[in-house]
Amino acid sequence: MTRLADLAELVRAPAALSVPGDVLSGAAAAGTLGRRTPALAGASVLLYWAGMAANDWADRRLDAVERPERPIPSGRIRPATALGVAAGLTAAGLALAGAAGGRRATAVAVPLAATIWGYDLLAKNTAAGPAVMAACRGLDVLLGASVGPARDRAGRKARPAGSGLVRALPAALTVAAHTWTVTALSRREVSGADRRLPRATLAGTALVAATALGRPDPVPVALAAGYAGRYGAAQARVLADPSPARVRAAVGAGITGLPALQGALTARAGNRLLGLAVAAAAPLGRRLARLISPT
Repeated sequence: MTRLADLAELVRAPAALSVPGDVLSGAAAAGTLGRRTPALAGASVLLYWAGMAANDWADRRLDAVERPERPIPSGRIRPATALGVAAGLTAAGLALAGAAGGRRATAVAVPLAATIWGYDLLAKNTAAGPAVMAACRGLDVLLGASVGPARDRAGRKARPAGSGLVRALPAALTVAAHTWTVTALSRREVSGADRRLPRATLAGTALVAATALGRPDPVPVALAAGYAGRYGAAQARVLADPSPARVRAAVGAGITGLPALQGALTARAGNRLLGLAVAAAAPLGRRLARLISPT
């Protein structure tokens, strides 16, 4: 019988702490934060977990050689079970997005789900892999901006609902750029990296942190600096020693450090307390990553 702990490892459950901040930062940037936002964040988590399960199903033969301790190659979860979990979570995520946000949310959630499965089944081991995964995260940010009329900071209706996606686009591109760096590093978790890779991802991280600052404001500045400091330090260690263990550590730092970036983007949009709350998921994610690997 499949244990709950094995399922949690299959979907890398703690890594989902990095997911709600996508939706929240997108909604904050668009001015669409509201009662439907938490449900959209929940849909995002379900789709993320679906992608993790589909990833392990797609990689089951490779993992049998490179990561035999993973749930499928170790025999703790059958391949058919993993595929069923992935399909069920996808259906649940799409249903929740539709229930929360109707056609507008579905119009973003369906391409998001398709991109997730496309990455796992087709793009992961190709040169397009990092870009496709970046698109997943960018669409996840836009999911938060997909419903509700855009509002100004005083809470007044400001623009038609569709304009929220445009307003959230800079935040989506920032999160997507961060995701590109993490995904590019993750492709070298087993083999180790050539030093050109951490040089490129470090430059990307510096640019991402700079774009998260916005106008001078101590909250987004502090959160962006914290993001860049921790994730950048992990990449600097890869530059000094590009071994598989250092690369895996940097990937983990990129995943668990994402809430700080999301928090900076949320605070930049004028929601400082919410931004701090989003960023608070980062230390919790690091603690849980000691129990279940996020990579």
